Amino acid sequence: MAVANDLPKPEFRLSALIYDTRYRAITIQVIVLILALLFAAWLMENVRSNLALKGKDIDFSFLWRRAGYDIGQHLIPYTNDSPHIRAAFVGLINTMVVAVVASILSTILGVFLGVLRLSKNWIVSRLVGVYVEMFRNVPLLLWIILTSAIFSESRPQPKDFKVIDGVAKADMSFWNSVAITNRSSNVPMPVLDRPLPTIDTPWFSISTSLVAIAVLLGASIWANRLLLRRATAIQQATGLRPTTWWQSTAILIVPTLAALIAMGFHLDYPVFKGFNFQGGLSFDHAFTSLTISLTLYYAAVTAEIVRSGIQAISRGQSEAAFALGLRPGRVMSLIILPQALRVIIPPMISQWLSLTKDTSLGIAVSYLDLRGTLGGITLNQTGRELECMVLMMMIYLIISLIISAIANAYNSSVKLKER
Repeated sequence: MAVANDLPKPEFRLSALIYDTRYRAITIQVIVLILALLFAAWLMENVRSNLALKGKDIDFSFLWRRAGYDIGQHLIPYTNDSPHIRAAFVGLINTMVVAVVASILSTILGVFLGVLRLSKNWIVSRLVGVYVEMFRNVPLLLWIILTSAIFSESRPQPKDFKVIDGVAKADMSFWNSVAITNRSSNVPMPVLDRPLPTIDTPWFSISTSLVAIAVLLGASIWANRLLLRRATAIQQATGLRPTTWWQSTAILIVPTLAALIAMGFHLDYPVFKGFNFQGGLSFDHAFTSLTISLTLYYAAVTAEIVRSGIQAISRGQSEAAFALGLRPGRVMSLIILPQALRVIIPPMISQWLSLTKDTSLGIAVSYLDLRGTLGGITLNQTGRELECMVLMMMIYLIISLIISAIANAYNSSVKLKER
């Protein structure tokens, strides 16, 4: 009896692109992609023709022209003779500094407030609730302006720190190391007497000293993780965990500390000279007010995210931990929060993205970030509105995609693994 093992394959026909379910989805996707590309091409041609009617063209050569304006706060060398592209990079660094500092502080404060929101102490939970509702229901822009006004109106003028006949109207804080005036906050600045060479480019400067410290810190953290992994393996094999705190301390601190000492690390303290403070590191109140406002506002949002994440965990988890004799603090840090992270991280990604984009509100208090430099002064000076806006949109898009990629990678590492 003959059996046909292989059925004859049907011949491919053009009609199969529409009627065959194996090809129909691909056909639809290709058609949609072509229509999208055609729409984008039509839109770009429409923009180009409208600009041509007004005697304009798309040109990015203005980025290499002299900027001609000063930026009060800049972490890389910059003068008004620098090109616009360097001014834009200074603004980008200012944006990232505020975003990183505010994200870290708001996350730490938000987790703390979120835990307190669930406290059994009626007064504590209600006070945190008032804080959360107050900050969440008032626009962020108003908090930024209010914080800036408080710093400008409540702090003394720089001349008040001048010593006259052995007496000054205002005193510095923290053992005469920090001075907060109505203009800026002056703090000690880390200085290296023997730094490694700096690599200068037309757009930015690369501090090899900072790179070396970052590499040492990364290597120390990696070595410490190997040490802890080895200790865990020994504990699983013998039931006894070796003491590693002194080894971890040495691994994390000694290499970086030795490198800093070798490069001549010390602090340069601000000193009042002439009409203002000289030396140290000066932060404009625009930076301070923007950072504080973002921190307090997004800490309130983070507190609600943390509260909902904790409440998503079954009460049986904490009850079982209490039955084993664990203290409430240990139950929260070892059992509840690690599980709640799977619920907390996804909405937190959106909050970090929103915080990064909301740094552009610093223009209200004259903070020269990316919006204030490339999208502000540079745009007004050059008249290149389209080019500046496109560059800003692309930069914010790239930053958001990088944050999303890093946060999603962490989220994938902590989520439940299905079999």
